[in-house]
Amino acid sequence: MQVTQLEWIITLTVTIAVLIFDVVVIGRRPHEPSVRECSIYLSIYVSLAVLFGLWVWYFHGGQFGLEFFAGWLTEYSLSVDNLFIFIIIMASFNVPRQYQQQALLVGIILALIFRGIFIALGAVAINQFSWVFYIFGAFLVYTAFNLARDTSHEDDAENAVVRFARRHLQLTDKWDGLKLWVKDNGKRLMTPMFLVIVALATTDLIFALDSIPAIYGLTQEPYLVFTANVFALMGLRQLYFLLGDLLKRLVYLSQGLAFILLFIGVKLILHALHENELPFINNGEHVNVPEIPTLWSLAVIVVTLLITMVASLWKTRVSDQAAAASQEEAEPDKLGEQTR
Repeated sequence: MQVTQLEWIITLTVTIAVLIFDVVVIGRRPHEPSVRECSIYLSIYVSLAVLFGLWVWYFHGGQFGLEFFAGWLTEYSLSVDNLFIFIIIMASFNVPRQYQQQALLVGIILALIFRGIFIALGAVAINQFSWVFYIFGAFLVYTAFNLARDTSHEDDAENAVVRFARRHLQLTDKWDGLKLWVKDNGKRLMTPMFLVIVALATTDLIFALDSIPAIYGLTQEPYLVFTANVFALMGLRQLYFLLGDLLKRLVYLSQGLAFILLFIGVKLILHALHENELPFINNGEHVNVPEIPTLWSLAVIVVTLLITMVASLWKTRVSDQAAAASQEEAEPDKLGEQTR
């Protein structure tokens, strides 16, 4: 894929412009966004991503268009999983609703920075060492099994870095917007927002370690890797407020993402075997290891996400109905005890 310098300049300029717009708007008017506001912005960001994918398809070929859509959907689904952690962090630190937009924006900017660094490192590693795909693939398989087992995310807010900050820094319980520290009687005290930012930053770092190898399993083009991550993070703040309690109903999201990561991990290992031209024997003949086509990868990702959403909503609906039925059965018993 031949990406011109002009394309990189336009992409980076638009990305920075969107971030500046968000910073200026939120900085001047911190508030809890309405459903209408979130829906409008989210629709714009998703439409831009689809248009960009179609543009890549038309100007750079259908193969790269498929790679972008597969990468974007994977990164977007992983970003939705990030929202679970964001919700836990906000609840754990009792972040006031009017400050949550600001905290989320900082978290998204940090995520872009970390992912940009890992994208560059990943590109260098791939160009220098073809065997790095074995490491990426094995890491994704390991991550998939851990994600399938750990679905509660209970300890994600109070990680080791946050606990270290609590023990070694002087803190205050007073909130003051996005200020990370305040002065009280000549002493510099760290605000709760400081701990929130630390929790978001370390969470973003961990998720970047997962997401970058995942998308490199779908495309080796740094430009597509970067743009897929940018479009996946745009609108994440609005999605946080728009979905709200609906996120808690996606009970099988971790299992669905685990399957996707496992699939991409296997795809990476097969790609590494193919690149190194390691054959296997079939009926006495040497056959080169095949690769999984991008179109198949996109189909697996889409079908897995659809099954995950449908199964999650069905499960929560059945659970809600069972809980309601139990409550109805309990009410007559309570009424009978009161009359006696």
